[in-house]
Amino acid sequence: MIIRIFVIFSLFIIQMSSFAQQNFQSELQKLLTKPEYKNATVGISIVDLKNGLPLFELNSEKLMIPASTLKIVTTATALEILGAEYRFKTQVGFIGDIKNINELKGDLVIIGGGDPTLGSSYFSNINKSDSFINVWVQKIKSAGISKINGDLIFDSSIYDTEKIPSSWNWGDIGNYYGAGVDAFTSYDNLFSITFKSPKTVGEKTEIIAVNPKIEGLEIENEVTASDDSRDLANVFGSPLDKNRVIRGTIPKNKDAFKIKAAVHNPEKLIAAELIKRLENEGVLFAGKVLYKTIDTNNFKTIFINESPKLADILKVLNYESVNLFAEHLVMQIAVEKAGYGNREKGIELIEQFWQSKGINIDYIIMEDGSGLSHFNVVSPSLITSILVFMSQKSENSKVFLNSLPNAGSGTLSAFNTSFFPENTLKAKSGSMTRVRCYAGYLQLDSGDTAAFSIMFNHFLGSHSKLTKEMENLLFTLKKSF
Repeated sequence: MIIRIFVIFSLFIIQMSSFAQQNFQSELQKLLTKPEYKNATVGISIVDLKNGLPLFELNSEKLMIPASTLKIVTTATALEILGAEYRFKTQVGFIGDIKNINELKGDLVIIGGGDPTLGSSYFSNINKSDSFINVWVQKIKSAGISKINGDLIFDSSIYDTEKIPSSWNWGDIGNYYGAGVDAFTSYDNLFSITFKSPKTVGEKTEIIAVNPKIEGLEIENEVTASDDSRDLANVFGSPLDKNRVIRGTIPKNKDAFKIKAAVHNPEKLIAAELIKRLENEGVLFAGKVLYKTIDTNNFKTIFINESPKLADILKVLNYESVNLFAEHLVMQIAVEKAGYGNREKGIELIEQFWQSKGINIDYIIMEDGSGLSHFNVVSPSLITSILVFMSQKSENSKVFLNSLPNAGSGTLSAFNTSFFPENTLKAKSGSMTRVRCYAGYLQLDSGDTAAFSIMFNHFLGSHSKLTKEMENLLFTLKKSF
């Protein structure tokens, strides 16, 4: 009798599970038959977090464009290789000697450490405006230096000279989200351009301010006024020159409307500001500014500027989807494991790491760490494999989970918190032209948790509409298993 009851109960559970899965499949089928998505490429991998076994799959091993969900790969690897407590370090010091008259007989030297948080607006609670330069100046004065009888040297040799991946779009690299990595990244490697727009739609705007001022910058303004309330202006220009063309529209009838653009040589802005602050504090400097590699055997440290710990950087990175921070992680992995910051080497080390954990790297081709390149491809199943690893096998599981936004916050701010209360959904979004993806963890109504990766490529229609469709799909998933 007990055996019979057990068999009946087991069959009931199987039937209920099958019915629940059919409910999810039915909802998915409705979505995929809509005109906007019927010709799209869609990949889905949903796995039980406890055992890693699939709950649902659709093209789960197909290589697809991940957009910013690639940041899951990058941030998880950085946590495992660098550690949650890792900090970037920028060194302030000198070559030569400090004489009794407070004169540096030699060169003031700044050695870049690839810290992406220097002066970052994302860390304004600890980077009050441009306070890091004020700190440097005070440390220099405290070292007994009131006159520099030499040059100011910036050593950026920790990274190679390629700041922008060759596969990034021309339409991206001039804008703030397309800023490249630099050993002296600062203020998020961006500058602001302020426009005044006319009342009449279609009329040309006027640039009234650029901050900070960039020596030699030339801007051709083709931006016009629009009824649209969004910033639809795009900055075009190579990182190798200072000519910029701005096209598109901004809202009409604005006295001061700001957009952000990429800075590709931040060390030059730091140099100008540092010299100004030194002079304001009475430290005399009459030498040249040089950008070269020094002999560290002769370097004497005054101060080491440390970044926030990696755990805090990752939370900002994943919540706000900061491309610049992700690209720095790729370079820093190469620095720590190979001694030199090179993108190709960093990507190679990322792939080698996951291969060593038993994950098949045939299902990923990385061109960058942020997902901005359209040449990145990854399978949904590889993403869920990493999500399972980070939850079940990593010592950094809690840190990684906390780095992912929950419904109603970060890049999931459009998601309804009543559908996914508290932390029942923790996920990374990914978006670019005709690409929309989500990947992360979802607590199911059954009490179990699923790792999921859902990718839509080459769809028609609006991103906002698909966002709502995918929110509904995840809500159905939550109730179906």
